[in-house]
Amino acid sequence: MDLLQWTGILVSVLIAMGLVSIAHWLLTHQLSKVWGLARYLVARCRVSAYVAAAAVGVNISLPSRGEMADRSLYAPLLHALEILMIVGLTWLATSVAYAITDGVLARLAVSNGDADRRSRRLQTQVRLMRRIITGVIVVIATAAVLFTFDAVRPLGAGLLTSAGLIGIVAGIAAQSTLGNLFAGLQLTFGDALRINDIVVFDNEWGRVEELSLTTVTLRLWDERRLVIPVSQFTTTSFENWTKQGTSITGSVMIRVDWEVPIEELRTAVGDFITAHPLWDGRRWSLQATDILEGGLVELRAVATTADSDARWDICCDLREHLISYISTHYPQALPRGRTEFVGDPEENGAALPAELVRALPASVRGRYAQAPDGSLGDPKTSEGRDHGDEDGDGGSDGGD
Repeated sequence: MDLLQWTGILVSVLIAMGLVSIAHWLLTHQLSKVWGLARYLVARCRVSAYVAAAAVGVNISLPSRGEMADRSLYAPLLHALEILMIVGLTWLATSVAYAITDGVLARLAVSNGDADRRSRRLQTQVRLMRRIITGVIVVIATAAVLFTFDAVRPLGAGLLTSAGLIGIVAGIAAQSTLGNLFAGLQLTFGDALRINDIVVFDNEWGRVEELSLTTVTLRLWDERRLVIPVSQFTTTSFENWTKQGTSITGSVMIRVDWEVPIEELRTAVGDFITAHPLWDGRRWSLQATDILEGGLVELRAVATTADSDARWDICCDLREHLISYISTHYPQALPRGRTEFVGDPEENGAALPAELVRALPASVRGRYAQAPDGSLGDPKTSEGRDHGDEDGDGGSDGGD
């Protein structure tokens, strides 16, 4: 190409990029004041718009084959510019799609609290639709690039005639992927799962951080990320704590001795819960839910909260309060084991183990002391021996 042709291409590119610059200035300084989507278009399309403009400008101003001195380079150059234009326009289209959805998501995020189920459902659906639209654009662009090659273009008719067979083979080969894809659509548009939903899956508690066409990412309470195939949520039961609302009931289980004064403890629990800032004012209770073996009673304290985070905190605070309150005011109600000895050891001649004898009070310890021959000692003899020991040498020495 001669200098005039290069100049024409350069002018065409500059005009195209100038138009993009004007649109950028209008979006930034004028339209952004009245159109909320303007700033998202500027942020997403700043680079892709200039690339697409340059590619279009070059393709428009490219000389014809007859106007070029070296015609052998025309076909490769034209092919490369076609691919560049397809890539540039694809990049611009995906950027515009992301910009539009960014504006929608930003508007939904203003009211995207846990209690706003409609907002979170729409946010989930918009994110999923953005991925679907982007995938469709990329697939179409890839097909367009492939069909620019002469060797691939004749295959179009054959591909159309064998589309049924190819679909069957592809369906069998990608059965799990397609299953996850349809499961993702089912979860999203069936309102079974939303962004920021609090779920319990396989004994793991977390929030739905990302819901794609194939996987669900949970942000666990300890900042770990659990990535689960979408199909697991359509074939396995899971808990969704925020499907209908965020209000939830927390419970604290505690085991105490039978001597616990339940009414007094119920009053103390009520005073603590009603004064707690995280209680939502709906309901609280303290009930004996079970009688256990070993002389223990199981109590359950219940308090309602506005969300799951408050539930965890108020349950921990209530558990700590019960531990300290029972230990301070009713130590006799602390869990303990009981052992009952049936029969009189003096009658059956059975001797208690030494460790149990040492645990007895000093006033009765002598009754269960063993004689040298292994039998139980006489209580009177034991008492006399104890008194004799207290007097010093009043035993055998007095006889002498």
